Amino acid sequence: MEEFIFGTFATDHLKLVNHRASHYGIQHAYRISPRDPRPGEPITLIVELHQDVNVDHVACYYTLDGTEPSGARGVAAHGVALPFQQVCSEWDSLVWGYRTRWEVTLPPQPAGTIIHYRIGAWQGDQPEIFADWPLVKTTVEDAAYAFFHSKPAVDFEPIGDPQAGHLFNLYIDELSPPEWAREAVIYQIFVDRFYPGDGRTWLQTDDLRAFCGGTLQGVAHKMDYIAELGATCIWLSPISPSPSHHGYDVTDYYRVEPRLGGEEGLRAVVEAAHARGIRVILDLVVNHTSDLHPAFKEALSDPHSPKRDWFFFNEREPNGYRSFFGVKSMPQVNVDHPEARAWMLDIARYWLQEFDVDGYRLDHAAGPGPGFWSEFWAQCKAVKPDCFIFGEIVEPPEIMLQYIGRMDGVLDFHLADAFRRSFGRQHWTEVQFDTFVKRHLAFFPRDFLLPSFLDNHDMDRFLFVAGDNKDRLRQAAEIQFRLPGPPVIYYGTEIGLSQLTSRESAVGLEASRVPMLWDGTQDRELLAFYQRLIRERRTLHPWDQAFIGANLCM
Repeated sequence: MEEFIFGTFATDHLKLVNHRASHYGIQHAYRISPRDPRPGEPITLIVELHQDVNVDHVACYYTLDGTEPSGARGVAAHGVALPFQQVCSEWDSLVWGYRTRWEVTLPPQPAGTIIHYRIGAWQGDQPEIFADWPLVKTTVEDAAYAFFHSKPAVDFEPIGDPQAGHLFNLYIDELSPPEWAREAVIYQIFVDRFYPGDGRTWLQTDDLRAFCGGTLQGVAHKMDYIAELGATCIWLSPISPSPSHHGYDVTDYYRVEPRLGGEEGLRAVVEAAHARGIRVILDLVVNHTSDLHPAFKEALSDPHSPKRDWFFFNEREPNGYRSFFGVKSMPQVNVDHPEARAWMLDIARYWLQEFDVDGYRLDHAAGPGPGFWSEFWAQCKAVKPDCFIFGEIVEPPEIMLQYIGRMDGVLDFHLADAFRRSFGRQHWTEVQFDTFVKRHLAFFPRDFLLPSFLDNHDMDRFLFVAGDNKDRLRQAAEIQFRLPGPPVIYYGTEIGLSQLTSRESAVGLEASRVPMLWDGTQDRELLAFYQRLIRERRTLHPWDQAFIGANLCM
């Protein structure tokens, strides 16, 4: 792996672990056809049975009233049961065995229907086992934890009870991305590193692990700069109270960090942005919270607390509970628990209602999984129909497809990787890049938005990767703005902001989170170049086409 993408596929070994995990047991993985069923359309569910499974019957148990279905051996105890039919067998050389594909078609449903379902399989008098049993995923997370903590590599080993299975859901609706999001140019702002505010100076700029002093008032004070750049949407790093500079470990989801300017600061940003026709996106962390959050502290100290089940306490875990890639200070939230789920959905509605923000970028959205986001998306759209909801899904394209019909889109990490391989490190030829992009765009439906980016806060800046060669940055950006996905500009890229050392240094992920330049060291020619790209994009309307030109690199 020549480029770093933070996630469970960060190395070739982790890719193999993921492949083995996804080709074990009974796998549904939200494979449905059509991907986003509309009212009145039949719904085909697809399941794969792998080499280790010996069954001859498969059944779907489902309900339409919001309750959980139950049943055994094809007979429903609550809800409806339908049998699957075997469709074909396929060979998998990596696991050296056959897998069989089974399908069942559910009847069409009206808008507003919530389908809950489980998938079970059995043979003879053997116990029934269920699809996507939860702890198969845990071994993948264990392997990633070992890598990110420099521990011995972990291989795939199934864990847990295959009779537990997974409760899937599907919302029948007619939701779609807002039109403004298709045309958006998004400016990503790391608040602590952007601007302290008029009349203020940085607290310090030498230690990237410490607070630098950027504020929300500073963002509001630079709204004219953002408007003159041409951005039509800003994406703010997490703004809730947190002990860290990055804010991805929240201690209170209903307040704004006082250090960043509090609620008054956020209202100033929204007011200044909306006055200029600019939308405001918040970075929302649902997968995990801070270990200093009162709910977690109560659950940790009291095994009998009602909030204990809001998290995943388990002796197998290195810290005694599941957390974000094993980071002790970021315990994972159990969004399958009804009360914890209701908590996070209320948070989602709160910021849309109380502060009139325009949507969310969802951090580590693969953690909660597709099922949670179906309800989240519907709840957000009920409050603000034109809000924009997109996720950070650092997974292969076939897994990204699982989120169609569950959010407006996902960040395009694979396109970013292609840009960096081709124009950053120059390991791909332009023909390789061109071929990849055309196939990549054809893989996803038009109504599923894929915001594009060249760099972000978790990877080395593009200019640093390109050896500070601004011509290579210009070449990549020229193509980025001709592609249909809403382009994202990481703050400072437009004025030549780079970094001093790589993320592989002692500084780690903070390497690319350098303070914004607001003096004469800005590259004004590069800024003018980005302003031109944005103006031209509005003229070309690339979001109405699959791609522009026969050869993207010409």
